[in-house]
Amino acid sequence: MSLAQIAALIALGAMWGASYIFIRVAVEPLGPIFLMFVRVALSGLILLGYARWRRQRLNIRAHWRQFLVLGFLGSALPFSLIAWAELTVTASMAAILMSTTPLFTALVAAVGLDEELTPAKLIGAVLGIIGVAITVGGASMTLSPDVIAATLALLGATFSYAVGGVFAKRAFTGLNNMSMSSGQLIAAAIILAPVSLVDLPQEPPPMNAVWATLALVVVCTAIAYQLYYYLIISAGPTQALTVTLLVPIFGVMLGALLLEESISPGIIIGLLIVLVSVGLVTGLISPKRARIKQNPS
Repeated sequence: MSLAQIAALIALGAMWGASYIFIRVAVEPLGPIFLMFVRVALSGLILLGYARWRRQRLNIRAHWRQFLVLGFLGSALPFSLIAWAELTVTASMAAILMSTTPLFTALVAAVGLDEELTPAKLIGAVLGIIGVAITVGGASMTLSPDVIAATLALLGATFSYAVGGVFAKRAFTGLNNMSMSSGQLIAAAIILAPVSLVDLPQEPPPMNAVWATLALVVVCTAIAYQLYYYLIISAGPTQALTVTLLVPIFGVMLGALLLEESISPGIIIGLLIVLVSVGLVTGLISPKRARIKQNPS
């Protein structure tokens, strides 16, 4: 990877890791559904305006049915589940659990795309489950029904991301990245708009929630999407997936620095196990590659 690609990768990891911090700050005063509606609506409009400024043609209307499905699976549902879960769990814990998305993607792709489920992927999936259990059990919070429900919501969000990714690969062909990202976000906004009316804030939010929401919209969604697609185009999807290893690291660090969240030994152990599992599933950690390096002859 070039220096520009490495810089983009680190920046993207930091942005997506910080998104859990911003959600944690803004979700209580704004409400999970309304906050996510603001996120997808404003970031979608920003991308549409950017595409118009660059005179880039978008092909969204011809695929509006597919975008409604993708908007639900890839944004509306998982974003809402994450925000609702962060009413209970810490931003650090949310970032770690959400990094298991590639594990679910590998399992869903094996069914929906007939991709090979290799032994490394199976081992990674088992390790991921163990890592999640250790993370939840080792967190500095009582294992209450609310915590269990929040954990299930986060895992549900990762599953929704996985199904959405497989659906996008099967349903869309020939669309540029700007069409995909803006179409997905606008569709999610349409889905969340009526639901958000029952989740309106009862009073004006504090300024820290306003700034957190703006950062979530502009930095963690609109700008981050462009960095992500830049990496996919220039470095390839395998290299872009490296960001899944960086997001929980930034999430844990920023949670400790900005929100003073405690980092217990169980959190660290769970994080390390999850990172190894993600590396195995994505192929970033390859036992076969390691054997070749050890025996170059």
